[in-house]
Amino acid sequence: MPAHPSSRMPSCLRQLGDGSGSTPLETAADLRSYLAAVPDPRARRGIRHPWTALLTAAAAAVLVGAASITAIGEWAADAPQRVLALLGFRPDPLTGLIRPPHATTIRLALAAADGDALDRAIGDFLQERQAPAPGRKVIAVDGKTLRGSRTAGRTATALIAAMTHSGQVLAQRQIDHKSNEIPAFAPLLDDIDLTDALITADALHTQHDHTSYLHERRAHYLAVIKRNHPGLHDRVCRLPWRDIRLDHVERTRAHQRDEIRRLKTAAFAHIDYPHARQALQVVRRRKDMGTGKLTIERIYLVTSLPPGAADGSELAAWIRGHWRIENQLHHVRDRTFHKDASHIRTRHLPRVMAGLRNLAIGVHRQDGRTNIAAALRHAVRNHLRPLTALGLA
Repeated sequence: MPAHPSSRMPSCLRQLGDGSGSTPLETAADLRSYLAAVPDPRARRGIRHPWTALLTAAAAAVLVGAASITAIGEWAADAPQRVLALLGFRPDPLTGLIRPPHATTIRLALAAADGDALDRAIGDFLQERQAPAPGRKVIAVDGKTLRGSRTAGRTATALIAAMTHSGQVLAQRQIDHKSNEIPAFAPLLDDIDLTDALITADALHTQHDHTSYLHERRAHYLAVIKRNHPGLHDRVCRLPWRDIRLDHVERTRAHQRDEIRRLKTAAFAHIDYPHARQALQVVRRRKDMGTGKLTIERIYLVTSLPPGAADGSELAAWIRGHWRIENQLHHVRDRTFHKDASHIRTRHLPRVMAGLRNLAIGVHRQDGRTNIAAALRHAVRNHLRPLTALGLA
C-alpha cells in the first residue's frame, strides 16, 4: 500500500498549510483512487508531474470555480506546499520543494484525457460518496450541446448525462457527431445500479428498445408521450380522462405567473407499449399576472410503475423534478461556470471540463449546498476546502 503523499513530505513542509488553523474533516471517498483508473496517454520520457495529480488538481480548482485552464493553473500556482503534496505532486529531490504544474502542462494533459474513462471515474466517486437516500432512486436522462465548443471545422460537442433529481451527475457520455442521443441511452446507464430506480427522460427517449433495456435492468420508467409517437399518443389521449378522478393538484405563484397543475392516472390491462402499467395526464394552467395571458397545456405520460407503487404527489414531484434538470445542471454550467462563453475547444477539453463541472456541482449538492455560486465562493477562500470535499485531506 503506497504511503499517503503527506507522509513523504519533509517535516518542514508538513508544517506549511494555508494558515486557516482548521482541521479538515475526512470524507469516505478519495477521488485519487478513482482517477487512477483514467489511463495516462503521455509518453514515458520527460514526465515531471504524476498523471493523477494533474487530474486531481484540475478537479480541485474547478471545485472552487475555475472556469478556464488559465484559472486552473493560477489556482495551482497559488497552492501552498502542503496542498500540492496532498494532490500528489512530488518534491524536488535536491531542494525538497514542490513546483506546481504550469497551465500549459495542465492544458496538454486534459486535452489528451480519455473523456469516457474520466466520466466513469467521476460517476463512481459521486455514487460512492453519496449517502443512501430514503425512498426510490430517481434518475433523469437529458442531453446538452456545448455551444462554445463549436469551431469552423467541427460541430459543437454534444453530451448526454444521467443525473439524480437531487442534482448529482452519475454518468455522462459524448454523443457521436453523426448520431443523436438515442444510441447513447443504454451505454450511459450501463455502469449505474438501476435496481428499482425510476428513469425519467424527454419524448426523444420514449423508445421500445429503451423500455426493454430498463426492464432487463430491473428499473422503471416515466416516459413522455408526444405526437412523434402518433398511435400511442392518440390511444392515451382518448382515454376517458373526464371520468377519471383527480390524483393531485398543486398551485404555485412565482416570477409573475400563477400556475395550477392537475394530475390524473389511469391503470389499464394492456397498451401497445412495453411493460406500461399506467397512463398519466398533466394539465398545466398558467396565467401571466402582468399581461393576463392564459395558457393551458396537456401532457401525457406512461409508466411501468404499477398502481399503488406511488401516489399522485410523488408522481407529480418526479415529473417536475425532470423539468428542473435544466436549472440544476444546464443553467448552473451555463451561468455559474460560463460554459457557453468558454473558448475551450482543443481536442477533448470541452468534454473533460464539462465532466469536472459535473463533479463540482455534484459534490457541492451532496454537501447540502443549493446555491452553487455561493458554494464556490466559500470553497475558494481556503485551499484545503476543496481537498477535504474530494477526500484528500
